Amino acid sequence: VMLKPQLWIWRGEFTGTLDMQSEEDWNALETSYADFIMPYARLAQETKTSLFCIGTELERFVANRPLYWENLIVKIRSVYKGKLTYAANWDEYPRTTFWEDIDLIGIDAYFPLSEEKTPSVEQLKKGWQKHKEKMKALSLEKNKPIIFTEYGYRSMDFTAKKPWLVDRNEENVNLEGQVNAKKAIFEEFWSEDWFAGGYVWKWFIHHDKAGGGNDNRFTPQNKPAQLVIRDFYKMN
Repeated sequence: VMLKPQLWIWRGEFTGTLDMQSEEDWNALETSYADFIMPYARLAQETKTSLFCIGTELERFVANRPLYWENLIVKIRSVYKGKLTYAANWDEYPRTTFWEDIDLIGIDAYFPLSEEKTPSVEQLKKGWQKHKEKMKALSLEKNKPIIFTEYGYRSMDFTAKKPWLVDRNEENVNLEGQVNAKKAIFEEFWSEDWFAGGYVWKWFIHHDKAGGGNDNRFTPQNKPAQLVIRDFYKMN
C-alpha cells in the first residue's frame, strides 16, 4: 500500500509548472507544502503504510529548490520509518535531483508509445523499448528499483499517442486499445528484477457507477481492461 498525497491546482493547472516569482513566495510555498505533507507522513507511520510518496509531478518546485527537498526528506524520515518514493512525471524523472535520498524511483508512466488508432500489444511493446532502456540504466546507476507510481490508459482511440491527456475530449471509445496497453505494460515490466510494480490510474470508490463500456476515461472499471488486471494479478 502506498499513501500518495497529491496537490490539485485550481482550474486544472499542471503541477509540474508550479513556479514562484520571488524568494518570499518560494518560502511561503515551502512552508505550506511542509505543513501539507507532514501530517500524512505521520499518518503513514501510524497506519504502518509500507510506502509513502513525498510529492507528485512537481518538476519546477524540485528543480528550483533542491536543498528544500533534501531537508524535507530528512524531516519526513524523522517521523516515518517506511520506504519513500516521489512520483516524477514520465518526462521529468531523469532530472529529479534526490533519487539517492529515497528508496524507490517513482515514475508516472504516461510515455508516448504509438501513433496507431488501436495499437497491438506487439506495437506497444516495441514502443516501450527506448523508454525501458533509459529507466533500467537509471535504476542501475542509482541502485534503486523503479516503481510506476501511476500507470494507465484511456479507453479511447489513439490511447498510447499522448497517454497523459486528461481533457474531456470526444475521441471514440476504444476498449481494445486500453486492453492492449495494459497487456503490453504487464508483459514488458513485471518480470524485470529492477522493477517494483505499479499503481493503476484511476480507480473510483463507487465501483458500480465508475467506467463502463461507454466511458473513454482512464478508469478500467467495468471494462474489459479490468479483467486483464484481475487475471494478471491473480497469476502473479
